[in-house]
Amino acid sequence: MKLPETPITDDHIHFNPHRGRGVEAAKDFKRAGGTHVFYVSLPAYSLGICPTTADDFAASFEETLRIADLVRTGAGITVFPVLGVHPIEVLKYADRLGLPAAESLACSGLDVAARLVAEGRAVGLKSGRPHFPVTGDVAAASERVLVHALELAADLGCALQVHAESGPCADIVDLAKKAGMDPGRVVKHYATPDTPLMPSFLAKQDGLAAMARAGRRFTMETDYMDENSRPGAVLGPKSVPRVTRHLLETGAITEDDAWRIHAETPAAVYGVEITL
Repeated sequence: MKLPETPITDDHIHFNPHRGRGVEAAKDFKRAGGTHVFYVSLPAYSLGICPTTADDFAASFEETLRIADLVRTGAGITVFPVLGVHPIEVLKYADRLGLPAAESLACSGLDVAARLVAEGRAVGLKSGRPHFPVTGDVAAASERVLVHALELAADLGCALQVHAESGPCADIVDLAKKAGMDPGRVVKHYATPDTPLMPSFLAKQDGLAAMARAGRRFTMETDYMDENSRPGAVLGPKSVPRVTRHLLETGAITEDDAWRIHAETPAAVYGVEITL
């Protein structure tokens, strides 16, 4: 069975020719039936850049956008860049610069990302907080960085992808509202079904079909890391189209469900057009 005449979108994927397969991985996604991706920036150090200033983040984002262009032309898919600062970066830069400087640097990086969204070169921001135990001062600094990202996204009227601990993260709803942002445009990356935020579920998430049939709005992702040292981590680039095909072939979801997952919902959340 061929995939229906509907887009197939991966809401959180990475391509990294510095450490992985780059365009070749994107071609795998397309060959499996994929059409659109939200290409999320990697930590700057994954691109060989060790930031000490906002200009360094600018360089890492420019490299991310360059790779996005390579994927567009080389694989023939639609690429929506999402730029920001991974919460792990606060910890890494604190080891080198101290925590206050690392927090300030992360916020400066988000400011640069926001400028690129405002210029129309990216469609959303990413931020978050550590998904593993950290000291209280690190947790507080990370939370302030997340709040800054929410405020930027609210000012821009764009979506924010959030990396955070597993579970509902219900408190982020309140943080979003205080920042003036619609929580429905706060995308919980690697989501669990109990989140009140906009869930982006891994393609291996249990219960996808039941949630789709119930009309729940969500997107699908692989969080493919594109690192040769970890091939297929977290999921391979073919996973979203393959799982979607299987759900359709078995009648677990309808073509209307697939349209809602892969076109209608991400288009509304990110404010973009998703068509074939």
